[in-house]
Amino acid sequence: MQSRRSFLLSLVSVPIVLAACGSDDKSSSTTAASGTTAGGSSTTGAGSTAAAATTTTGAAATTAGSTPATGNLSGSLRLGYFPNITHGPALVGVQQGLFTKALGDGVKLDTSTYNSGTEAIEALFADAIDASFIGPNPAINGYVKSNGEALRIVSGSTSGGAYLVVKPEINSAADLKGKSLATPQLGNTQDVALRTWLKSQGLSSDPQGGGDVAIVPQDNSATLDAFKTGDIDGGWLPEPWATRLVQEGGGKVLVDEATLWPEGKYVTTHLIVATKFLNDHPDIVKALLQGELDALDYIAANPADAQKAANEQINAITQKPLKDAVIAASWANLDFTHDPIASSLQTSADNAHAVGLLDEVDLKGIYSLDLLNELLQAKGEAPVKGL
Repeated sequence: MQSRRSFLLSLVSVPIVLAACGSDDKSSSTTAASGTTAGGSSTTGAGSTAAAATTTTGAAATTAGSTPATGNLSGSLRLGYFPNITHGPALVGVQQGLFTKALGDGVKLDTSTYNSGTEAIEALFADAIDASFIGPNPAINGYVKSNGEALRIVSGSTSGGAYLVVKPEINSAADLKGKSLATPQLGNTQDVALRTWLKSQGLSSDPQGGGDVAIVPQDNSATLDAFKTGDIDGGWLPEPWATRLVQEGGGKVLVDEATLWPEGKYVTTHLIVATKFLNDHPDIVKALLQGELDALDYIAANPADAQKAANEQINAITQKPLKDAVIAASWANLDFTHDPIASSLQTSADNAHAVGLLDEVDLKGIYSLDLLNELLQAKGEAPVKGL
């Protein structure tokens, strides 16, 4: 059992595919003081792969935001994020030039986009990026695989936005027996959530697709197609895919994952930083956090403009923006927050262990929230807590 779980840990406890999959491409860009950005190729949040070469003019960098968090800085920061709506603060922060402004003219911002947490963690391990917005299970996996040394979670970003969407004729957990349900990837955040919920309902599943309910891990774009054709009966998916199964596939929500968590709060996306970079450049990390707080403030004050900015950034990366109806509905289902909701991370790890996908882990050293709390104190806001 120990060897099987260790093998599964290396395969499955990581990737949270919050956008479409179908390609392992990533795109890179460099944002200098002028605010110029050049994008590469990636997989779109709408479900297809397209090459993109885009320029964000310097006007974006003049958008309202804070001055650099620690005065005049120099150096560089390599930041990763996903072209997906669950990374809203990252998308808005890049598109509106808020990270660039917070970092100041002396810090070169290089950005890279990824399609799964696996890719982002591999990039961090390879010293290709310094920080990334990422899902909870990849952060857990990276922390465990590096014996707690490689990374720290320095802030939250997004909560919520995961649902079990099923065919209209399915009305209860009992109706799922003998059915097939999709998740984004074996052992990812939604996959663990589905297996945990099925177990609580007295229904079995296993990593091979057996049990009372067959779980089919696959790309979110493939899930939408399979749902439309009737090849699967539903899926436990993040936004915008849950909304797309409803709007485009005629499905209905059977379970809102928020109903399973205290106060409806659980981490979907947070911000991690390589431990070495955090130790060597705390001033740059603090400025990055200021940029995220500015993005969160912008989202709260300008929800319509923030949705537009996020979709423009998705389009700049993928050349496939989301439909207005999809982004509006998805956005309403997400809570963008600096709170990392640390208790939910440990619970996710415990749930993965309970369904046989992860060895028991101690995550108490995974958070480093001092810099964020310094900024929150300066704003007169309450501090956040780790484990």
